[in-house]
Amino acid sequence: MINSKQRAKLKSLAHDLKPILNIGKNSISDELLRAIDEALEKRELIKVKILNNNLDDDNYIIDEITKNLNCEFVSHIGNIITLYKRNKENSKFDI
Repeated sequence: MINSKQRAKLKSLAHDLKPILNIGKNSISDELLRAIDEALEKRELIKVKILNNNLDDDNYIIDEITKNLNCEFVSHIGNIITLYKRNKENSKFDI
């Protein structure tokens, strides 16, 4: 679990990042979860864009991703969510 200071630092580190994955009309699928998990494993901190054609509630999507992948929710601004998962072997961020 990250605290508010760690969350603020991660937000600042993620500011210049571009979304690397899109969540579309198919919403949460096993393939999407696998892709997000692989991206988190490589980058630790990622942004994901929720497209307008997605009919699910944003909070539901965030809950499903964080619950299934055991990752941390950092922020939700507009249709962009930021996620973090510490790489235990080779962490890039000192938070």
